[in-house]
Amino acid sequence: MPKRRRGHGEGAIYQRESDGLWCTSVDLGIINGKRKRKVIYGKTRKEVVEKLKALHRDQAAGINLSSEEITVKAFLEHWLEHSVKRRNRQRTYDKYKADVTRHIIPAIGSILLTKLTPDHVQAMLNSLSDQGRSPRTVSNVRAALRKALNQAMRRGHVVRNVATLVDAPRSSTFTITPLDLAQARKLLDAVAGHRLEALYRVALSLGMRRGEVCGLRWKDVNFIAATLSVKGSLQRFGGKLQWTALKTAASVRTLALPPVLLDALKRHQARQAQERADAEDWVDSGYVFVSTRGTPLEPHNVVRHFKSVLRRTGLPETVRFHDLRHSCATLLIAQGVHLSVIKDILGHTQISTTANVYGHVLPDIQRDAASRLDDLLGPQPPAEGESTGESISPEEGGQDAGEDETEDGMEDGEGDDTGDGSAEAADGSG
Repeated sequence: MPKRRRGHGEGAIYQRESDGLWCTSVDLGIINGKRKRKVIYGKTRKEVVEKLKALHRDQAAGINLSSEEITVKAFLEHWLEHSVKRRNRQRTYDKYKADVTRHIIPAIGSILLTKLTPDHVQAMLNSLSDQGRSPRTVSNVRAALRKALNQAMRRGHVVRNVATLVDAPRSSTFTITPLDLAQARKLLDAVAGHRLEALYRVALSLGMRRGEVCGLRWKDVNFIAATLSVKGSLQRFGGKLQWTALKTAASVRTLALPPVLLDALKRHQARQAQERADAEDWVDSGYVFVSTRGTPLEPHNVVRHFKSVLRRTGLPETVRFHDLRHSCATLLIAQGVHLSVIKDILGHTQISTTANVYGHVLPDIQRDAASRLDDLLGPQPPAEGESTGESISPEEGGQDAGEDETEDGMEDGEGDDTGDGSAEAADGSG
């Protein structure tokens, strides 16, 4: 079979008989007095061609491609500036950079990229755990290194991703601590009349994240349609507060405002107008929740105020502000709201996420649903005047029929009252 003529710039691509891998080599020139060549491997010819094209692009950009000379530190710094920074949000870049500079480079930065082994990575992760770093932090560090080494492998700098060959960090089981109905009412009573009352009602009633609440703008509130649009989040990065669009399409959502919450927002708007009139130096930032000067509300200050409310009311101080979002979901589940509706309210992309987070609440709801189904499909008492087919005396019939009617009537009435009471409690919670 005639050999395929190689494409322009492909180099000599061949398949090794020993292991079946496809290979090619690139001349890197004279390095430290010696001519260096770089070998690229791939499972298919096409894979090698793609790696070779990427390598040529790096050469044209002036990148040092001598794998023997590239340290983990040099590669990660290049990856951050030329890949992560260009293709991700600023906040994502900041997070990766923090993991790289604080944890990865100090531990393995001086090691040559081609000499990095799973043992090096495992030792780094174990050291972080021994230092008391949380499992989530250790997992994030591993994820950042894995992502970077995936690119190194695609570019042909390494033949395997050693970050995928280490033991995954021990996952921590986090139990959410939502407020129950009585605690939620207690919290709202404690902030009644406060300038941030509406903020707590929005977080608790609509399950919005802290950044989403702080990033809510007046132009996102429609008082006529009684709706609120969640479009962005206020986050601190780069040393300043910045409004950013939400990451996923599902997070961008329009929520209906119940009457209690609508009235609270109207009162809040009137209060803010009075504060603007009284202030000597007011900054018209356009946000719904602002400081006493009109500037964007610092998310960390919201948490500090929330913790002070918990202490003042005697509520558990372990409750996080984010647990107001969980409280909204669990209260809705307790009222029988379908998970698909809760998914849309919270802005989850998939219903499986909602089910996983709030799975601990579902068993009680499922038992209640099964009990109701049993009431519907189980044996029914005979209708009034309907014959049961049994021969009974008139005296027995009159007495028993009267007792049955009384008991059935009480059960039906109690069931209706309980349902109405629960619905009123949900509305009253805001």
